[in-house]
Amino acid sequence: MLDETPTPPGLAAIAAGFVQARARGQALAAFPGEIPADLVSGYRVQDAAIARWPDRVVGWKVGYIAAERRDASGDDRLLGPIFAGKLQPADPDGEVEFEIFAGGFGAVEAEYVLRLEADAPAGKLDWTPEEAAALPATLLIGVEVASSPLATINELGPRVVVSDFGNNNGLVLGPEIAGWTALDEADLIAETFIDGVSVGHGGAQRLPGGLRAAFAFALGRSARRGRPLKRGELVATGNATGIHDIAVGQSARVDFADHAGIRLRARAARPLPGAEDGA
Repeated sequence: MLDETPTPPGLAAIAAGFVQARARGQALAAFPGEIPADLVSGYRVQDAAIARWPDRVVGWKVGYIAAERRDASGDDRLLGPIFAGKLQPADPDGEVEFEIFAGGFGAVEAEYVLRLEADAPAGKLDWTPEEAAALPATLLIGVEVASSPLATINELGPRVVVSDFGNNNGLVLGPEIAGWTALDEADLIAETFIDGVSVGHGGAQRLPGGLRAAFAFALGRSARRGRPLKRGELVATGNATGIHDIAVGQSARVDFADHAGIRLRARAARPLPGAEDGA
């Protein structure tokens, strides 16, 4: 179950700062408070921010944590929420516009996305990659919109990334890759272009441990947070070609080898209705 104990005031203030900046479409000059001491505290900020955000969670992005940046939890990855209002279908015939925070951080990431076709057992807190692969799920292609009001979010590290929705501001979802459990992940290849210039090449094998390891982490960490994954939820497994900075007005294209491509263009984040009154 979710931790229902009151959020410490300092952590609640961080959540409020990020939520207000996102709702207003504004950049932040600095982290809004004292950086949480560990990932557990970062997730408490994230949970408080999710509770304040006027939308529902439809999935989770997975990000990798470099060995030198991990804490006592031992987690080698982190989670951030994907909200319904920021989930967009790819357009096979044109570009999809997406929002980044002008003056903040903005990037695109090629993603292999799993959609659960059954609820995960609520009491199962630890998952192996093999167990994760056995849970019914559909594999799709996608592009994560990685954006935060805080320009230095990645430089400041995982505790900060977790605190601000995992540095996520949306997901553009493409078509299904059929029969994924029988595929060789070496054949899942992607390339990312910014304004027509190739900026990254990779695929599923670029993810440490592959798709199944990322899926297993999402299942386990979500369950331990009191948020076991449900049928229909999405898991964006991690950047398959790198994290590619993008500015307002620039275009991006991600080609997924034999599995189509996704075209996008960045625009500045706009305030939510009523955001001037506070979120």
